Amino acid sequence: MTFSLLLHDPETGEFGSAISSSSPAVAARCISLTDGVGGVNSQNITDPRLGPAIISEMASGKNAQSALDAVVAAADPTGIDFRQLLVIDAAGNTAAHSGAQALGVFGARTENNAVAGGNMLADLTVLDAFVETALSATGRLEERLFAAFEAAMAAGGEAGPVHSAGLSVVNGSGWRVTDLRVDWADEDPIGQLGRLLEIWMPQRDDYITRGLDPAASPSYGVPGDDR
Repeated sequence: MTFSLLLHDPETGEFGSAISSSSPAVAARCISLTDGVGGVNSQNITDPRLGPAIISEMASGKNAQSALDAVVAAADPTGIDFRQLLVIDAAGNTAAHSGAQALGVFGARTENNAVAGGNMLADLTVLDAFVETALSATGRLEERLFAAFEAAMAAGGEAGPVHSAGLSVVNGSGWRVTDLRVDWADEDPIGQLGRLLEIWMPQRDDYITRGLDPAASPSYGVPGDDR
């Protein structure tokens, strides 16, 4: 019921995720990103604890594959067979786990700096479109993630309707500098996410400044803000 991508930009150190599902609020439950460490998407029949557990293993020094292996080995052997996990580390190494009980057409594609995975897919070419577009697209990481999203949908996306989507990025500032979600839409949540992104991106760096250096932050003319 989900397809997703993790992407790393080695030039900026940013990590990002794009994720979509037929289930509500997929991004709220399935994305884990940490500055300087990496990212995890935990999906299919989701256990939201697995993402932070793998992040913790990577923070202790393990690479993506070793961190994934450690958490999978320690997990309930019955439950882990229903999980799908995508992992990327600070060096851009990637790894993936798809349990045998994942739903429908499922799989993953791992490349340096990008990993995509999904279940209930129209077919596995969706993952090729996701990864190849993400790695070849230009622009900021958010723009590359969204371009990949559009390519994955054009390649078929999920076998059924998509109702929620999200896009998140960390860049070393200490929080998710982009964290956009459409938690439920009857039609075209990815298109709605794209419209949010168009509003957000021209202001993104100003909001980073507001967090790090409030005295230097620009005013947007809202009531009570006379700077």
